[in-house]
Amino acid sequence: MNSKPTFTDQLRKLFKGILDPTGAFLNRTGLTPNAITLLGLVGTSIGAYIIAQGKMTTGGIVLLVSVLVDALDGTMARLRGESSDFGGFVDSVSDRYAEFITFGGLLYYFLAQGNFNGVLVTFIATAGSVLVSYVKARAEGLGFTAKVGLLTRVERYFVLIPLLIFNQPFIAVVLIAIFGNVTALQRILHVRAQGHERTRKTKEYLH
Repeated sequence: MNSKPTFTDQLRKLFKGILDPTGAFLNRTGLTPNAITLLGLVGTSIGAYIIAQGKMTTGGIVLLVSVLVDALDGTMARLRGESSDFGGFVDSVSDRYAEFITFGGLLYYFLAQGNFNGVLVTFIATAGSVLVSYVKARAEGLGFTAKVGLLTRVERYFVLIPLLIFNQPFIAVVLIAIFGNVTALQRILHVRAQGHERTRKTKEYLH
């Protein structure tokens, strides 16, 4: 069962004319793709710390810059002809850490405010975000695809960052909590359909 190109795939294609020259410039500076990945993670950590202090607009802007930087590592590796499974692995792990750290900043903020609804919803948003990524990774490990759903990582940032800039962190985590978990369910059902199709074909082959 083939999946349609994701929003992330479409963005990469749309901004290829910007990403490629920027990636080529960074390659010429001697920076490596993994260094850019780590730089993005450091930037995210700084943004999360600022968010934890309640400075949502500044934190959102720092997150935006960090996400843009992090988008360049794959481009750099491709231009170098050095794309590798390990590089992709490092990037994926870094992305998960970035999300945990970001939600950690929000969790700290809501705790400091005594906003326990915010704490609860942030936990649910974190769980949904992790499940979206885990379901995809587990599905691909079993030979299925799971690049479907409303709110992949890029879409989550499209929700989170503007709302942080406009100082609406609670609305941001509510939307991610709802649609992140809906996305995880969409992926589970997508894999389930593939599993049923695989079972059907196996039975037909055996008969």
